[in-house]
Amino acid sequence: MLSRTADNLFWLSRYVERAENMARLMEMGYRMALMPAVVDGNRSEWESVLSASGCAAGYDPDAPLRQEEVANFLIFNRDNHSSIINCFEYARANARAMRTAITAEMWEALNNALMELRRPSMHNLVKNELPEFIDWVKKQGALFRGATDSTILRNDGYDFIRLGTFIERADNTARLLDVKYYVLLPETSMVGDGVDNYQWTTVLRAASSLRAFHWVYRDDYSPHRIAHFLILNPFSPRSLAHCSEQITQHLERLARHYGQRHSVHRQAVEMYSLLTQSDMDEIFSGGLHEFLTDFQGRNRILSLAIADAYHFGGQ
Repeated sequence: MLSRTADNLFWLSRYVERAENMARLMEMGYRMALMPAVVDGNRSEWESVLSASGCAAGYDPDAPLRQEEVANFLIFNRDNHSSIINCFEYARANARAMRTAITAEMWEALNNALMELRRPSMHNLVKNELPEFIDWVKKQGALFRGATDSTILRNDGYDFIRLGTFIERADNTARLLDVKYYVLLPETSMVGDGVDNYQWTTVLRAASSLRAFHWVYRDDYSPHRIAHFLILNPFSPRSLAHCSEQITQHLERLARHYGQRHSVHRQAVEMYSLLTQSDMDEIFSGGLHEFLTDFQGRNRILSLAIADAYHFGGQ
């Protein structure tokens, strides 16, 4: 496969996953804002979402940190590289660049999503029914993944798509967990109270993991259990451990396909081993935020190593 095609497939899946996960971050902010947790008379949830999204630097410092303004910035702002509309635009541009490398069903799922997102009525939906819009974005991601899983060949192109998906998903699961850190920064006395426990369950809801968590841990909705489910549980589809395992497996498939290994294969195994050898007591003792920050750094380095090994141009 041409390196340019592999680059397009990798980033196509990353942008679709990023759009969905930006919606998940907003879902956390929306649910947390429903609780009567107030710091100095002002809610901090939407500022926390901005911080965790990595987009805070581009937000107008004079703009209010309210739901409508932050949501518009994260969804429609063309100057925000990671806004949802930009993610769908970039995803479709990558798909168009190698149209013959994806199936008609994949193209239709992506193209239809962008056409609908461009409608003026979407602005009203975001303003008046943000949860409904968030659900719409998540459904578009599910439609694209369903089209991909059910129609594309399991060749090297599929591996690059899956690598993009799991690199992005791991990063965004870490961001979802980090929203809790940013929310609690102003008021550490909230740790362990009813508001704190509710906020932890919103992490599960935003990750579409509430029922799956209940199957494993029943009614033990403690921060320790929730963090374990989203970080170290290999059976949780959005956990860091599961994403890391999938990255390692798809890199191994590429090594067998091309008959060549690179340093990125070792780096992926090291990152996966770090997770399999960790436990939540150590992670909380050393600082959850610090652990997540370190993981995100390793994940970024791994993404760059994949690009270097397979000669991507970079986006």
